Order: sequence, then structure tokens, then C-alpha cells
Amino acid sequence: MASYQLNETAVEHARRLIRARQYVLDSQWRDVQPDAEAENAFLERHSWDDYAAWHLGLTGGANDETKARYAFVIGDFRRVHRSALIACVFRASEWHHKKVELAAHDLLQLLDETAG
Repeated sequence: MASYQLNETAVEHARRLIRARQYVLDSQWRDVQPDAEAENAFLERHSWDDYAAWHLGLTGGANDETKARYAFVIGDFRRVHRSALIACVFRASEWHHKKVELAAHDLLQLLDETAG
């Protein structure tokens, strides 16, 4: 099983977006989650640091500036999705990645408080 570090930069990025009300409350994550084509398009216009800011997990042992390095995506590269945070909580919990799970849970709580 892969090990993950918490990406604190992504946590802060998500907090900023949530406070700026750049989020989607109601979406089906399986339908809006970025696919490989969307990821490649994003990387053509943005840096790896920008890409990393959308992922709560950093895969242990994976090389920087590879997609394999980044896990637990939190949005569609424009806005945080509530459904993405729920998916992160579930997946991280399922595989015992406690720091990622708790960070996603805290972000979900912030989003719900902000959205009212």
C-alpha cells in the first residue's frame, strides 16, 4: 500500500478557495473529477506546484513533477468540490491515511460552515 504525506500547501490552497467561496456544493464527483486529459491540459498551462496545490496527498517514494506524486484531488482545477472532499475522507479513511483523512474532514467542515 502506498504511503502519503499531507500536502500542507494544498490544505492552505483549499482554505483560501473555500473562504473566497470558490466551491461547488452539489456535484457527482465521478462525473466531474478531472480525467487524464483534463490533468494534461492543466499542466500545459500551469506549473507542477499549481497542480500539486489541488492534491491533499504526496505519494511517498514518487518523483516530483510526475502525476504519481500527487493524490487525493480536491476539485476541478477551478473550484473545490464538496463531493471531492467527501471522496478524500472516505478513501483516506478506508486505507488508513489518517492525516489526509483528518485534513479533508476539516476542509469539509470549513466548507459547510462557509456555505451556511
